[in-house]
Amino acid sequence: MDILIVSQYFWPEPFIINDLVIKMRDQGHNVSIFTGKPNYPDGNYYVGYKKSGVQEEIYDNDIAVYRVPLRSRNTGGAKNLILNYLSFIWFGTVHAFKFSKKKQFDSILVFAPSPITSAIPGIFIKWLTKSHLSIWVQDLWPESLSATGFVKNKFLLSCVRKFVKGIYSFSDMLLVQSKAFIPQIEHLSPRKEIVYYPNSAKDEFSQDLTSPGLPAEFEEILNTDFCVVFAGNIGTAQSIETIIAAAKQLQEISDLKIVLVGSGSQLDWVKQQINNLDLSNVYLAGRFPSSYMPYVFSKSQALLVTLKKDEIFTLTVPCKVQAYLAAGKPIIAAIDGEGAKVIEEAKAGFTSPAEAPEYLAINIKKMYDLSEVERAKIGESGRNYFLQHFEMESQSERLISILQNSVTKRKHTK
Repeated sequence: MDILIVSQYFWPEPFIINDLVIKMRDQGHNVSIFTGKPNYPDGNYYVGYKKSGVQEEIYDNDIAVYRVPLRSRNTGGAKNLILNYLSFIWFGTVHAFKFSKKKQFDSILVFAPSPITSAIPGIFIKWLTKSHLSIWVQDLWPESLSATGFVKNKFLLSCVRKFVKGIYSFSDMLLVQSKAFIPQIEHLSPRKEIVYYPNSAKDEFSQDLTSPGLPAEFEEILNTDFCVVFAGNIGTAQSIETIIAAAKQLQEISDLKIVLVGSGSQLDWVKQQINNLDLSNVYLAGRFPSSYMPYVFSKSQALLVTLKKDEIFTLTVPCKVQAYLAAGKPIIAAIDGEGAKVIEEAKAGFTSPAEAPEYLAINIKKMYDLSEVERAKIGESGRNYFLQHFEMESQSERLISILQNSVTKRKHTK
């Protein structure tokens, strides 16, 4: 198949789509990318990229990438994020016309974490090339906007809901990363084809891993302490305050470290809390390329995932859950809903309610008290579940099958 991926985010930004397109290419398909200039999560353009002008490049030897101008997120905040979102809509739509000349695609797939508005250039390319369009929904809008506090005005949320309904109506198929999304999306698109297609992860843990060259201090902590590792965005949605409050209750365990790997809007707040509360058991490792994570995970004793207590977050499975399962390490989760269900069904670790630091602390201590053999058994159970449900090679094949079936169905209904 000739497949176009439309996404506001792409390599070197750390998203699942980077690895998935390689799998699709390796399985014999022609994949190309329509995206913006990379600046997530810190708001600074990555080296080699600038705000203005179209940039074309080749990713992983033969995947064509077309990058439209994009205003960066800068330091975050509502104004900067809105301008960032609007700039991809505007420049993506303007450049869609030139990009689409003399092009044909069997299928266009929009990878749609927030914002869902990133699908708009994909809709224009669909019209211009008369191609099949699928949208892979990663977040529910407007629910995510209200849950994060980004938009609170009920009238604005109602307008966004109608706007999202319009975006969905232009697609031929909607893919959802969580089964719990289906009723919500059916309400907006009752006659649309909706297919559950979960996030997946590469199997990078079946080989011996060597150090990628971590800072000496971080390497020493991984080698000497009982490390509970949280990896990813350190932001509002992750309820980082729950981790800090739990850490405060665990200070008597001298060799326990809660390691935060990543960056985000709450990073400065975390630094302040570490100083104010004298939390020697919380370590900020910094941000590293995704290729470093398999090694970091392999050196940890457990992996940590947290989310805010909000209805929208009960419907989603955080991307890191699949990567954690793949690592074959026990998971400690302070989340509600679908994400917790996956961990419990996989028998992959301990779960507690979101925003309940006292129960999170109990589960961390419980994991600490287990023997190495007991922890290994839990990790193995999670990894087996990953291989059955979330391994990227097989999930890529399934995605191609889903797209092919939908394209065929569309042709027959014309």
